[in-house]
Amino acid sequence: MKRRQLYILILIVSVIGLFAVQYQYLNIGLNLAKVQFQKKIGAAALIIKEDLSTENQLTFLVGKAITLDARYFTLSMDSIQGASRHFLNDFVTHRLTEQGIDKSFTFRLYTKDTTDYLVGPNGVLAVDRPITYPIELKGYLPLLLDKNLILELQFDDLNQYFLFQLNGLTIPTLLFLCGILFVIVWVLRSFYWQSKIITTTNDFINNLTHELKTPVFSIGLATKILEKKVPESQQGVVKLIQTETERLKTHIEKVLELSTLESGRMPYALKPIDLLPDLSALKERYIALAALEGFVFSAELPARPILVRADAHHWQNALNNLFDNAKTYATNPVLHFEVHKTGDNWVFSISDNGPGMTPEQKDLMFEKYYRGVQSEAHHIKGYGLGLSFVQHIVRAHHGSINVVTALGKGTTVSLTLKVYEP
Repeated sequence: MKRRQLYILILIVSVIGLFAVQYQYLNIGLNLAKVQFQKKIGAAALIIKEDLSTENQLTFLVGKAITLDARYFTLSMDSIQGASRHFLNDFVTHRLTEQGIDKSFTFRLYTKDTTDYLVGPNGVLAVDRPITYPIELKGYLPLLLDKNLILELQFDDLNQYFLFQLNGLTIPTLLFLCGILFVIVWVLRSFYWQSKIITTTNDFINNLTHELKTPVFSIGLATKILEKKVPESQQGVVKLIQTETERLKTHIEKVLELSTLESGRMPYALKPIDLLPDLSALKERYIALAALEGFVFSAELPARPILVRADAHHWQNALNNLFDNAKTYATNPVLHFEVHKTGDNWVFSISDNGPGMTPEQKDLMFEKYYRGVQSEAHHIKGYGLGLSFVQHIVRAHHGSINVVTALGKGTTVSLTLKVYEP
């Protein structure tokens, strides 16, 4: 599985896990709300039971309604019962509200032989299984009937009520989760959009550079033919064309190599190898180049083999890029190359006497196309690809890069590779 697909899978699993955790928290909140509701109902039931146990205006009215005794009233029995159920409903509502319960309800006043004496103003709930809380009354009213009398409170759809009570948790949670999903979708969409642009751009660069290689080759071939035919006075022009053609060819190769690196298609032959012969040849080449171009170059290589797992060709390319970069940015270049062993690592250090860098420039130096402060680097030719290429090479070799620099004091770049133990 590709790393990108693994990251997307981890992201999806994390989002699903987040929803699962939030769902569990919601269940816990609902259970706590139910427990709290049970406690409030219990407290209200004790107060209701106590208030209805003695004779008072409410119990007197209810008592006459359930015993069908209209002797003390000028109203019909239907009116007495209607007034009783309304007053009893208001009483129970008041007691529930005191305990913080504002859920709509109805009630039944009945005996254990299932005879209904009073029902709430809203009637009995039509749902199949209403949530009921029976309160067995004591005292005045049961004694009137000489039966056990029960006041049953009925509620429907308590889950919706509990969710409403938890709105302070559920609504923000849903909003935050929707916000997270929106950002994730936007990031993924942007990621794929940018990935598509990068792929298209790389394909364009590859096609363009490959197309450029043909005319460059043709120009190089033509200059070789011209070199043999033009007079001595025109040889300088031919040499200039050859030099610029080679430079253009080098730039094209760098762009192709970097594009191949970024696409992950760069072939590496990492194998146990002694780099000492290759580095010795590199040292001799730069000593000759220093004598030709007039800069100072020195090198210190160990006397023993430099055993590492590496691709010699690409590793030399990385060092060449560092040498060229150090030589290019110094006014009177003084370069020093050193290879030494530190612990379990070989360290390849290249030092220069260039302008150095600020901490901000140091942080950006390996970014693709970055070429330092423009006021300092505008006169230096290039595309800012060399150091990015070096970073790709080192990462592919599982090595590391360390940079020591200060403004006006030069720069030392150290590449580290693990020692290979046969």
